[in-house]
Amino acid sequence: MGKRTVSRRRFLQATGGGAAALWVPRRVKGYSAADMEAMTGEGRMEADVSKWELDTPALCVDLDALDANLATLQETVAGNGIASRPHAKTHKCPAIARLQMESGSVGICTAKVSEAEVMLEHGIERVLMTTANVTPFKIERAMALTRWYPGFVHATDTPRNARDLSDAAQAAGVTASVVVDVDPGGHRTGITPGRPALELAQLVDGLPGLRLLGMLCYDGGSQHVHGFQERRAQTLGRLAPAAETCQMMRRAGLNTEIFSGGGTGTYNIDHETPGFTDVQVGSYVFMDAQYLAIGGATDGDVYSDFEPSLTILTTVLNSQYEGRVTTDAGAKACTINQPWPIVKGESGMSYRSGSDEFGTLRYENPSRTHQVGDKLELIVSHCDPVVNLYDQMYATRDDRVEAVWRIAARGRSA
Repeated sequence: MGKRTVSRRRFLQATGGGAAALWVPRRVKGYSAADMEAMTGEGRMEADVSKWELDTPALCVDLDALDANLATLQETVAGNGIASRPHAKTHKCPAIARLQMESGSVGICTAKVSEAEVMLEHGIERVLMTTANVTPFKIERAMALTRWYPGFVHATDTPRNARDLSDAAQAAGVTASVVVDVDPGGHRTGITPGRPALELAQLVDGLPGLRLLGMLCYDGGSQHVHGFQERRAQTLGRLAPAAETCQMMRRAGLNTEIFSGGGTGTYNIDHETPGFTDVQVGSYVFMDAQYLAIGGATDGDVYSDFEPSLTILTTVLNSQYEGRVTTDAGAKACTINQPWPIVKGESGMSYRSGSDEFGTLRYENPSRTHQVGDKLELIVSHCDPVVNLYDQMYATRDDRVEAVWRIAARGRSA
């Protein structure tokens, strides 16, 4: 056969006769992100596409597992007499935030004002920002959110910052809802519990332009403690000073309608802290290798309360060397967080994503071996930073793509 030629019309199809556009061959079972976007309407798929036809690497979320995780969380916290206020820093996706609100959450948390902007602009009306804004620029942005979205809540952990919030609120002509951030002992953020926190709460309560709603105390250091009993003991011990602070605030006549904190690792422990109102769970929607390793109340080895719903679909690029294959999902698709990703549904093999562009699958006693072109799924190492690598995720059920969800707050780290 003669050499295939490409017509000038096709080569210049998007140029109007000007600069040449790259010729792209027709798709053969490899739907690109642009292809998928073209086949969606308001995020829902308008064509029947298997997730195994997606171009890779691709970020996928299994809807059955996601639904189960939402239900497990809400059933547990409701049974324990508290609420959930999930952290959107995990998924950065308004579609998932809406599902969380629809399942019964009282609000959504964000770590950054830019994340809050995205969530509020996409119709998530109750947002608690867990980090204090300290620069004039960020405070001004946060007050702008207060003007348009009364359900936005600020956090503060110093008297100076509280006064800055008050000045900005008065200048903007708004009343800003505020919680006091209390340190659980990690000295990352938050004011010292007890008298310092009480005095800050009293200051907030008395400053013009501010409305005190209570306090938050996020104990990140306890979330990944291995072993349920060890995790429970550390959590309750570290939250005890915050619980006493809450009681001091209540005795002083201050508003304590919010005492928020905790997370995925302690969602079924935090309610034992007196006065605690809601848990700031994040990773429970997806789960990852880090959380699976901590063990749960019923399984000391594997944290099985929630199902792994988030995976990276990857393709084998090279299988010619004994005992290993190379894939197209390296650090830029998986991060280098450890423990490393887990190959879903397989055993006797280990995955490494330390190379920028390539992942390495090594066989020990493999349940199967892979050839060039094979696709496999990876349970992610740490879901939060992995999500931040992608523009969109594919929502699947029974291996069919039902929706394409924009990760609208991707890169919103300011």
